[in-house]
Amino acid sequence: MMPNLQRTNFFYLLIALLILLIAIPLADNFNLAGAPLIRGLVFSCLLVIGVWSLRGGGRFFRVGMAFVIAGVILNALAIKSHSPFFQYGSILLLIGFLLVAITFTMKQIAIGTDINANRIVGAVCVYLLLGVIWAMLYTLVNAVSPGSFAGFLPMEGLGWNSEWLYFSFVTMTTLGYGDLLPVSATARGLAYMQAIVGQFYIAVLVAGLVGAYVSTKSNDN
Repeated sequence: MMPNLQRTNFFYLLIALLILLIAIPLADNFNLAGAPLIRGLVFSCLLVIGVWSLRGGGRFFRVGMAFVIAGVILNALAIKSHSPFFQYGSILLLIGFLLVAITFTMKQIAIGTDINANRIVGAVCVYLLLGVIWAMLYTLVNAVSPGSFAGFLPMEGLGWNSEWLYFSFVTMTTLGYGDLLPVSATARGLAYMQAIVGQFYIAVLVAGLVGAYVSTKSNDN
């Protein structure tokens, strides 16, 4: 059974993403980003608020909840033990949760031809989710192979430096300021893949919204 669009409110997911995108740069400015408690709170907020947006999604909600429970546990262990193993695990679970959220959201916004605020917010959430996922992937690549990127400050706390989010969204929008650069082949591959996905998503999204609008107008007439 397909998820019920009327029961899904993507504003919750948007709130969770905004918390992540605003809180991390602010924490960096006040030199709090390296604090385990700050990282844990941001991580937990994104998971808990984000999973609430999957309610009514059946198996998506159950899978998302499994990622949330496991992610919170690993994050707590990472804070307590400072173990890279638990840090990597919590980031991978976060990526898994974001992929579940993207799949669910794409299914929802693809249903029907009507244009409403919830559908548009869902489309915006997918774009932001893609940026966050790539930021996490960049941190993992650099953690596994240090020196894969140039221009970054030393990072404390895997995945919680605002520079990675900045680099991700600058890459996805193809701004390419050139202050932060991918150096290794893997890093460059991820960067151009993100640029391609970002541009195609915008093109497909605009085409889809225009098509839905034309269809709605035709039905009204």
